[in-house]
Amino acid sequence: MRKRKSAISWLPLALLLAGCGTMRTSDTTRTATEQLLLSHSIDDSVSQLDFRMLSGRRVFLETQYLDGVTDKGYLISSLRQQMLACGCLMQEDRKTASYIVEARAGSVGTDRNDMLIGVPQMSIPSVMPGIPGAMIPEVALAKKTNRRAVTKMAVFAYRRDGGEAVWQSGIVEATSRERNSWLCGAGPFKRGSLHRGTEFDDQRVVVPLLDRRPGESRYPVVSVGQPVKWKRGPLPEDEPIQTAKGSDDSAKDGKVIQTSNTPPASADAEKTE
Repeated sequence: MRKRKSAISWLPLALLLAGCGTMRTSDTTRTATEQLLLSHSIDDSVSQLDFRMLSGRRVFLETQYLDGVTDKGYLISSLRQQMLACGCLMQEDRKTASYIVEARAGSVGTDRNDMLIGVPQMSIPSVMPGIPGAMIPEVALAKKTNRRAVTKMAVFAYRRDGGEAVWQSGIVEATSRERNSWLCGAGPFKRGSLHRGTEFDDQRVVVPLLDRRPGESRYPVVSVGQPVKWKRGPLPEDEPIQTAKGSDDSAKDGKVIQTSNTPPASADAEKTE
């Protein structure tokens, strides 16, 4: 009897000590996957541009024709970064530049498609008054969802005084993909540009014949997504523009070199020779 009374006396204290925790979650307007796919395709397309023809020249980037483009700010910053990597002298004022680089984008967007082998989710309407309809859940033997982002763009350069054509890049295009697959309810198995091989439950799964080692870089200068450092400054402004062949030769001198993912000890750029 005493033990029972003791337990009852402790009950109010236990109620005071008991509690619960809550965590507030929210979703952004655009999913992280969509933003990553778009930025990845922008990085790949901009990295294909070779501005070394304008190395050592005062250049102004004209961006008015990029109005309305998705992730306009990210695209413009990536273009400026690539131009600097190629040795261009970026100018904030159009009047102080010797050359104008004009950029346009034909596509910066995403799309998706789904495929299902099985029974899709459907509702059965009521056939008798007072009896509600039924909902049949999805029964998938196999399911696949593909998402992609495509960036198509082009740039060209001309002299500010006189408007003489100097160079054009041609059309550059890059596509990033996200593939999610389910098999007999298990999944998703993720593959694509955002993953290294195949991932399941945020863990990498090695699939023979599908997971291959990444190839060598196909970019003319360096990817905007990789760390670099400059060994020397750009060519003087009064030096004549080199031909495309000459630009390739100058690149061999090591104007831009690849570094490791570890940033340098000092935040300042390496001094010019």
